[in-house]
Amino acid sequence: MANAAAKQAQTVVTLGEREPEAESLLKIAVRRFFKHRMAVAGLVIMAAILLYTIGGAFFVSEEFANDADVTQRFEAPSAAHPFGTDEVGRDLLARTIYGGQISLAIGLISVTIAISIGTVVGLVSGYFGGLVDSILMRFVEAMLAIPTLILLLLLQRPLIEASATNIVIFGRQISVTVVAIILIIGLTSWLGLSRIVRSLVLTLKEQEFITAAHMLGASNWRIIFVHILPNCLAPILVSATLGIGGAIVVETALSFLGFGVLPPTATWGNILQRARVDPYEYPWMWMAPGALITLTVLSINFIGDGLRDAFDPRSMKGG
Repeated sequence: MANAAAKQAQTVVTLGEREPEAESLLKIAVRRFFKHRMAVAGLVIMAAILLYTIGGAFFVSEEFANDADVTQRFEAPSAAHPFGTDEVGRDLLARTIYGGQISLAIGLISVTIAISIGTVVGLVSGYFGGLVDSILMRFVEAMLAIPTLILLLLLQRPLIEASATNIVIFGRQISVTVVAIILIIGLTSWLGLSRIVRSLVLTLKEQEFITAAHMLGASNWRIIFVHILPNCLAPILVSATLGIGGAIVVETALSFLGFGVLPPTATWGNILQRARVDPYEYPWMWMAPGALITLTVLSINFIGDGLRDAFDPRSMKGG
């Protein structure tokens, strides 16, 4: 009787206990990301920059950013102009606010284009293989053989010479060269990602769950976008994050060389380009845009490093 009672009590305890639910990979990745101190610091810096560029527009009008007054040209930072003024007397604080919006938009939209093209090319090339793979990868290798900056300069020059008009987007008058820069960066930045995705697809398509999907009659496109693509999201997400910082740097380099976004639109890059007038006598002209570019790129790289470590499959189990 005693043994029976003990077994019954043990059964009740066992039934009362609930086995811990298996933690999803996403939750593990999120927890690992927020344990990454530099990634969290990057998030804080990025949030502050977004607050500056977006929130600042509620306190400073765009007209103030474009209002030239030659009597106030090259003024040092003061209470009236915290970041000083440029060569035609425009307030640099206002210009960095509205220029930051354009720089961040260039980075985000161009990377969206690049990620979309690179992902599709990598998926198709890796899955179908054969002649399709050979044609796509030979094209990618040929494009990678051309230095990116030279390719950007060759594509950008005729567009700049032909673009003397402005367009209106969300009520703002923007130089058409903004669209040209976005397209050029987006259409030349997908090459590396396509090779990464292709290598993943070559491994994934040999897995048992893909074989099972074939046996169940799933179409090739369903297998590609429903079964394979979700397993490639981690490296795509990391590439997208790091690509935004790279696109901002590319736009800055083009503007510094005189091939970037043209007036009246301000970007951090073309504000920095005008600081070449005399960087030693007028240091405030490059300090503000230079600091914002540096902080933005650093914060994005920190976030990208955190995402890469968070989604690392070799350490995912350890949490």
